[in-house]
Amino acid sequence: MTARSAGSPARRLKEVYDNLPLPLPIVAALALDLLLDRVRPMPLPGSRSLHRIAGAALLLAGVGLNVWALAERRRRSAGPFALERPVELVITGPYAITRHPMYVGWWLIQLGAGTLAGSSWVLATMPAELLVEHRFVLGEEAMLAELFGRSHRDYAKTVPRYLGFPREAQSAKCQGIACAAGSLFSGKRTLQRASRAALP
Repeated sequence: MTARSAGSPARRLKEVYDNLPLPLPIVAALALDLLLDRVRPMPLPGSRSLHRIAGAALLLAGVGLNVWALAERRRRSAGPFALERPVELVITGPYAITRHPMYVGWWLIQLGAGTLAGSSWVLATMPAELLVEHRFVLGEEAMLAELFGRSHRDYAKTVPRYLGFPREAQSAKCQGIACAAGSLFSGKRTLQRASRAALP
């Protein structure tokens, strides 16, 4: 009984931590930015008031995107919520804009924190961090493709991985142009055939 009751809070804490959208590379990058700024400050150009406004806006955008994505995942979970073990491919809410809203949200938070502090180190460290996290993202996508098959492939064709415009609208637009061009070309060939038929 004692061992069970002692293990129960630990299990609950682990479940809470597992369901937090907090990638370890981002935690390490935030700590590194803070450390570098303390050891060798590298201030951003511009006024501090501008840094504070831009940094706060980026932070709020990142937090809002993460909260929205987490709420959407919880809303679409039929059973017990497990962030790393999805039972359904979520393509609504922020997932209709980007396939990885929590990663994008944390990048905005990190950029906002660095801007708010007036430090250029965040701009120097983020490219390497993004390359590392991109490998994690590719691994997650391979797992989702294995779990959801064609549904995930269709989803990946229409929604950008990180940021950008949904490709469905672009595809529809291109198809419309292609259809118009095809109709024009077809009409031209019809006129040519009619002209040849009219010749003696």
